[in-house]
Amino acid sequence: MRTGYSVETVRAAERALMARLPEGALMQRAAAGLAAACADLLGRRVYGARVVLLVGSGDNGGDALYAGARLARRGAGVSAVLLAPDRAHAGGLRALRAAGGRVVASSAAADALRRAHLVVDGIVGIGGRGGLRPEAETLVAAAREGGAPVVAVDLPSGVDADGGEVRGAAVRADATVTFGTYKPGLLVDPAREHAGALRLVDIGLGPHLPAEPDVEALQHADVAGFLPLPDAESDKYRRGVVGVVAGSARYPGAAVLAVAGALSGGAGAVRYAGPAVEAVIARFPETLVTAGPPSKAGRVQAWVVGPGLGDGAEARQALEDVLASGVPVLVDADGLRLLDPRALRARTAQTVLTPHAGEAAALLGRSREEAESARLSSVRALAERFGVTVLLKGSTTLVAEGPAPVRVNPTGTPWLATAGSGDVLSGLVGSLLAAGLPGRDAASVGAYLHGLAARALGPAPITSLAVADELRKVWLDVTNG
Repeated sequence: MRTGYSVETVRAAERALMARLPEGALMQRAAAGLAAACADLLGRRVYGARVVLLVGSGDNGGDALYAGARLARRGAGVSAVLLAPDRAHAGGLRALRAAGGRVVASSAAADALRRAHLVVDGIVGIGGRGGLRPEAETLVAAAREGGAPVVAVDLPSGVDADGGEVRGAAVRADATVTFGTYKPGLLVDPAREHAGALRLVDIGLGPHLPAEPDVEALQHADVAGFLPLPDAESDKYRRGVVGVVAGSARYPGAAVLAVAGALSGGAGAVRYAGPAVEAVIARFPETLVTAGPPSKAGRVQAWVVGPGLGDGAEARQALEDVLASGVPVLVDADGLRLLDPRALRARTAQTVLTPHAGEAAALLGRSREEAESARLSSVRALAERFGVTVLLKGSTTLVAEGPAPVRVNPTGTPWLATAGSGDVLSGLVGSLLAAGLPGRDAASVGAYLHGLAARALGPAPITSLAVADELRKVWLDVTNG
């Protein structure tokens, strides 16, 4: 599992570790890891390669200078552009010059950047706030004109380490070498898009970090441990039955897609209650169906309500019927627009909401732009306000529940931005709920498998039904390691 910690927590861990180490040892550890990553990017061309360091006034400018000194000792031609010459790290600067590196005058900086084989971004560290200043923005633009790979030190300059926000111009790195632990912004869009490939350098912070991180990202082994598996005594009812309330005369396909996701989610059976019975049975004859209200459908262990439901009186009644049940409920799409927060507060069983950014913005009374640019704070605010599990869909899918670490899904792909993919996800997560997973785990595992299925279809246009069909294969891939 990947874990991320806030700037405040990282700073406290660094202080505790530095108190046990000789002065400067921690920075040397970071510089060694950074230099190794830069050498890997340069491949066999370290000797004679032109490396340009963009150096700010903070400690990560010092990391860049010491790493540059190591590369210079291996024969690279290393030049440093000092954005604050009077406040550059003195020890790092001495080390660079002693190794044969040089400082480039500001008048020659743009030309050096355009001719570089590698550029190291050491402008602003994890304590930075807001976008790049104009001088730095001009230098970063020159680096991009040259086309050399850009390696960010700890975090791309101009992005927010804690929230993943980008409030102005920022470095768009090809790779980011981060130290000690991941920072939340490296895992969450829009900042994640600026980080490129991530490389974590162990500098010994582990024993000084708290057990519970601020964010975490599941990996294959974690997901495999959550997946519900039948045993010799299982039957379809013991494995769990998920009820699906979706679709309408206008959107019968939403019911089909939600059922498709549910059938691939680990529950033993799927009950469908709604007006799209014929469409559902035609595609999935194993579905147990009823045209009556959800409360008359028969026993279920969890409900999915909302995809394609519409906003009429029958839809409202169906939602009220489901929320009045004593089993876990997932609410999506039209169900979110019809939702009465008072009904959520009255529930004792788990509730999972699965909004996209627009729906989250409406629930929070924010603009869509605000919800998208501050995804971490948005998902936390939703979970806290309604006392539920929230799966916030989007370029980075996030899952929040109470004080627990926010889970960041690493498997998504832009190709999932297609009609009906959210319906499949809802059915999948609902089925995991019915199979016995708690809300946070069901949402996290469902998002992981959903993204993995889309990726397995390749970097090309996909359909939502194809994603549902692929879920069985990725389930096997995950369980087989």
